[in-house]
Amino acid sequence: MNNKSCPISLVSVDSNIARINAFYTGMLIIVYVLTLQVPILYFLILDFSTRLFYKREYSFLFILSSATKDILKLKSKKVDAAPKRLANYFGLIFAVLITVTTLLELTSIMYILIIVLLVCIFLEVAFNYCLGCEIYHLYKRFLS
Repeated sequence: MNNKSCPISLVSVDSNIARINAFYTGMLIIVYVLTLQVPILYFLILDFSTRLFYKREYSFLFILSSATKDILKLKSKKVDAAPKRLANYFGLIFAVLITVTTLLELTSIMYILIIVLLVCIFLEVAFNYCLGCEIYHLYKRFLS
């Protein structure tokens, strides 16, 4: 993702950790699709919530992603945290909506949400293209 504006939050995050985290989230969603085990969705909601509302350092996927980055010996690539944070909110919203549609047995809507989420994850992992970040930059552009 290109920096399209100067940092808004004055806080940065490691883009490589975010991409690895997206990979693990995508793998969990795929495992969910294959098994339909709702606790996987509960775990994702808890993990997103931990990152967003408490401390990301306590998120299991953050810990796993950081360890993976170290094992792969990837260099840090710092980016503005605010767009990535908005993308995490979108991830949380999708995880909640997928859970609700599953529990209400709205299977078609659930699969549509899963496909949209997996496309967003694929763009982040494969091309470093964060759709949530792009929405953030559009929002900021319209405000200014």
